[in-house]
Amino acid sequence: MVVTITIILCALDGFDVLAISFASPGIANEWGIDRAALGIVLSMELIGMSMGSIMLGGIADKIGRRITILGCLTIMSIGMFMVTRVSGVIELSVWRVITGLGIGGILAAINAVAAEFSNTRRKHLCVSLMAIGYPFGVVVGGTIAAQLLKSYDWRSVFYLGTAMTVMCIPLVYFLVPESIHWLTNKQPERALSKINTTLKRMGHATLSALPEINLETQKSRVADIFSPALIVTTILVTAAYFSHIMTFYFILKWTPKLVVDMGFQPSAAAGVLVWATIGGVIGGVLFSLLTIRFPLKPLTIVACFFSTIMIVAFGRSPADLDKLAMMAASAGFFSNAAIVGLYAIIAHAFPTHVRAFGTGFVIGIGRGGSMLAPIVAGFMFQAGISLATVAMIISSGSLIAIMALWFLKLKPG
Repeated sequence: MVVTITIILCALDGFDVLAISFASPGIANEWGIDRAALGIVLSMELIGMSMGSIMLGGIADKIGRRITILGCLTIMSIGMFMVTRVSGVIELSVWRVITGLGIGGILAAINAVAAEFSNTRRKHLCVSLMAIGYPFGVVVGGTIAAQLLKSYDWRSVFYLGTAMTVMCIPLVYFLVPESIHWLTNKQPERALSKINTTLKRMGHATLSALPEINLETQKSRVADIFSPALIVTTILVTAAYFSHIMTFYFILKWTPKLVVDMGFQPSAAAGVLVWATIGGVIGGVLFSLLTIRFPLKPLTIVACFFSTIMIVAFGRSPADLDKLAMMAASAGFFSNAAIVGLYAIIAHAFPTHVRAFGTGFVIGIGRGGSMLAPIVAGFMFQAGISLATVAMIISSGSLIAIMALWFLKLKPG
């Protein structure tokens, strides 16, 4: 039940990323703003997410996963609703940053929650399933948003987002207890009572006393991700996520424009992007199931390798809509499978006391890759470099991720 809720919360991220994209034409028409100003608005949420992932991930390790998620949902609800009340680019940008803060904090916390509410055998499966919420939110949320925009203005998308976020607050409040791992590690007031309540709900025997915390655990801090014991892990995981997310966001952001430039209608271009997203959902689900039988790191490396091949192939596709859709779906399949694998690796690589902050740091820095990919590709296209060459260069991000993962040492379990 808890893992299912983390999937829903991750889907909010996917929906929100698409919400501003769907709303942007209406915003531009109503306010008469140019593409440069609109581009700034589109980037504000990603900036907020980077900040939120890093800052609020550390808070989740200090005060708990549950209270952090509830606080972030409240921030998101306010941010989403206030967007419907703004009348200018500056106000809109401020509220998009605030909404991004909440999303970033949630992403850091739910990765830890999915790992800590699963058993050892299915931990990678649970974290991987959580990660497929993102493309699922893109597909379902985008479908609903498209229907709303046929009858209402751009604000309707954010009313929907507000309603969906508000509904998640009681869902988390009543159905998601605090992590037993976190309670055992931090041992705040009434920790034993909370642990036993959760153990009863899960059908396990209760504890008569809390385990003793050793001196090393007592001295632990969230900054331990930069300690000699974890710094190499932090660098390698961050490099892998940052590099691959550049490749992933190239497909996500540039596909519609590239298809239109080949002479197809915008509606057809949107259809190709939908296929890329559907491929991502299928790839994520299949990857999740494979983690039960195969080791996590080799699976992720294989997904990154085929992601490179398929994005190069997409860049060389002829102007044929069916072939473009097939290549986009294949690229989405492998690139999102690798994203799912990286989320599971992040949750596995960091110990309990820094799991949320480690996740937040990696995702926060990685969002820089998501912002950088469309910009770098745009400059290359502007310089007259062909699509085939740009795709080949951008796809090297997945190869860099493979090299980083190759040297990463994960503990068994």
